[in-house]
Amino acid sequence: MANNRILLVEDDQNFGDVLRSYLEMHNYEVTLATDGAQGLDSYNKGQYDLCIFDVMMPRKDGFTLAKEIREKDTEMPIIFLTARTMKDDVLQGFKIGADDYITKPFNSEELLYRIQAVLKRSQQKADPREEVKEFNIGRYHFNFPLRILTLDPNGTDEQKSKLSPKEAQLLRMFAMYMNDILPRSEALTKIWGEDNYFTARSMDVFVTKLRKYLSKDGNIEIVNIHGNGFQLLVRSEEEAS
Repeated sequence: MANNRILLVEDDQNFGDVLRSYLEMHNYEVTLATDGAQGLDSYNKGQYDLCIFDVMMPRKDGFTLAKEIREKDTEMPIIFLTARTMKDDVLQGFKIGADDYITKPFNSEELLYRIQAVLKRSQQKADPREEVKEFNIGRYHFNFPLRILTLDPNGTDEQKSKLSPKEAQLLRMFAMYMNDILPRSEALTKIWGEDNYFTARSMDVFVTKLRKYLSKDGNIEIVNIHGNGFQLLVRSEEEAS
């Protein structure tokens, strides 16, 4: 796994060198720039997971630098470092879109924890597939918010099944990973809250229930991928014939 890349922009060369060395000791890749203009140039030439900007710098201050970067990338995590404690400065930083704001002098270990927290939040962006609320699964239509699984587009009441909350959550994850492998650990963590022997056995029970719900379409199969997870296979009519 690649180390997280940090762009550090700090006009105090000695402090910047010390901070860069400290972060590199903790397995971060750090590019150091000593003013805002140089920082923008470094940003444009590289790819980063996090930016740390001093506020008061020559040629271009940290706020201006952050605004220019925000115009290009609204998601880039930014932490401000400053010796200024004025409330207005802090508010301005957050209005620009700062993810955190640390006042000098600070404990280096505290900075490390804050970096880890900001990176964790930024890397937990919602999966766009989770925005989908309705799915077509072979001959079935699944309405996740209503937890209703219907056989054929305009199925009768007899062809509709009302799923339990966990059944619906698991079927949605299968649908999101349709024809791909759904890692067992991911499903257990997201739906059951933890991955252990007991939750794994519970998931097996729910997989069996979903197989029964989907059994009226012979082109659908939930396959157990040994040691990895499950796969919701949905074959087309051409593939099945």
